[in-house]
Amino acid sequence: MKQFLYGIDFGTTNSVLAIYDEEAGALHSTVMIPSLIYFYQQAGPGSTPNYVAGETAITAYLADGMRGRFIKSVKQILSKSSFTETRIQNKRYNAADLVAIILKELKARADQVTGQDCRKAVIGRPVFFDDDDVQKDTLAQTRLSKAAALAGFDEVRFQFEPIGAAFAYEQTLAKKENVLVADLGGGTTDFTYLVLDPEKVGNQDRKNDMMASGGIYIGGDSFDSAFMWEKGTPYFGKYTQYEATPGKILTVPKSLFVNICSWEQMNFFNGPRIKKDIDDYYYFSGRDPRFKNLVTLIENNLGYSVFQAIEQTKIALSAKDKALFGYDQMGISIDEEITLPAYEQLIAKDVARIADYLEEFMRQNGIRPENIDSLFLTGGTSMVGSIQKLFQSRFPHVNLNSADNFQSVAKGLAYSGYLFRN
Repeated sequence: MKQFLYGIDFGTTNSVLAIYDEEAGALHSTVMIPSLIYFYQQAGPGSTPNYVAGETAITAYLADGMRGRFIKSVKQILSKSSFTETRIQNKRYNAADLVAIILKELKARADQVTGQDCRKAVIGRPVFFDDDDVQKDTLAQTRLSKAAALAGFDEVRFQFEPIGAAFAYEQTLAKKENVLVADLGGGTTDFTYLVLDPEKVGNQDRKNDMMASGGIYIGGDSFDSAFMWEKGTPYFGKYTQYEATPGKILTVPKSLFVNICSWEQMNFFNGPRIKKDIDDYYYFSGRDPRFKNLVTLIENNLGYSVFQAIEQTKIALSAKDKALFGYDQMGISIDEEITLPAYEQLIAKDVARIADYLEEFMRQNGIRPENIDSLFLTGGTSMVGSIQKLFQSRFPHVNLNSADNFQSVAKGLAYSGYLFRN
């Protein structure tokens, strides 16, 4: 019987599983799904959990009239000690439970391909789940380990995601190189500086080749949040005024709008106290039509569709100088042209933080630009124009290389079977 190993890149936006045939010593195939879960409004027979994951979650969410719970970017709650559980369909779900749903879906699809119950996996993780915070990092690692066990994996090793990307890139090299890998995903930006050598592919011990690793908790979701704050929230009543007491006019707290700019908070932004506060603000604002959009957004679980519109605008601006930020659902209407310079200004602070971190990473690890032979970018956020400009200006003498921005990490993780022999 053939022996398989799964390399799993559990991502903020998409999750990928690469199937590695250990007997043949080669990749077999890959499975990719969006990291999405949709819980129907009602549980199944006998209170059986009733949900779907992956691309079918989008279809079910729309077909169900968006009445259930739609969960995106669940990876970002792994390091949040403030999140203990959420109740869905009268059942409690902690972080590991939610992550396990995505991992189970990946495993089930891969097992259909291999015809086996593969329980062996190398799972990727960012260098830091939440900046350089050891306590949060340990919490996230523990939760991810538990999720892997719940999903049916009992032989698990973990590998930094940028190292996985590097090993995929190493397969394409003809000679030894010093490589700086930048993995820019939805939740984090990670860097690894290492020696890649095609003659070392598959070697058991690569520790001496790993010269430096680091990361920062900024990614594509940060860009989307910045966009939502500046361009989206005005359509949901950010500047709404209400009459707190007779003759006393105040502006609705901005904290409400901070919550709708972050998926990790919007996913669970449905408590009765918050709903009552929003209803009160709406009433005392004289039923402001833009604030009504916020009520509609929350009551009808429209967050995903709004952020999908933002994502489409971002993608369009990767190739064009202007794009339409358009949205039309349940009386909420947005029709605004966004220029590339305006978008770059929106995300400038986050890009600057990535640039500052990169400089500090290189300084602390004694990495000189002239010693870098190759720069490898991966992750969906690496395609953003401002990110490309950042690396081109910082390393004008080095070619920017990339492979499949969505599958390279999982493929490299599948090449990391040597971890089981250590």
